[in-house]
Amino acid sequence: MSVQFWLALAAVLIIASLAGYAIWLWFRVWQQHKARSAAREQRQGERNQRLARDIEFLAQSLLSGQVPAIEGAIRIKVLLDNYSGPRRAELDLQVFDTIYDSTAHIPTHQSWKALSRSERRFHERHMETLEQNHREQLRSAASQLTNGLG
Repeated sequence: MSVQFWLALAAVLIIASLAGYAIWLWFRVWQQHKARSAAREQRQGERNQRLARDIEFLAQSLLSGQVPAIEGAIRIKVLLDNYSGPRRAELDLQVFDTIYDSTAHIPTHQSWKALSRSERRFHERHMETLEQNHREQLRSAASQLTNGLG
């Protein structure tokens, strides 16, 4: 047997070994990707369950008067925006968008405290008008949410 034969055989063995190693590495990467995807889906599912419970709780609080209607509507809207789970087709939640959009210009937190008394009163009257105009829609939407989203 010639030297060329042994060199060719060694080259084939090295290439086969490297190919086997590459396949093994690819398989490990695929398993890790699969495990990460499953963990991500589980976290997303848990997050959606937590958000759904929070939305139901806020809806019940809104109906019982434990939270001001405008504040409750805004909080529900924000939670709904973050919720990506299943929703019943018959849910009519447009009123939360309406309230949110109508109050987006009103300052919050420290900016609210910095307003003059007359400016605060102006915004409070605006919120009272919104609440009066949308009271029934808010109650209906909150009532729907107390039965769950999905």
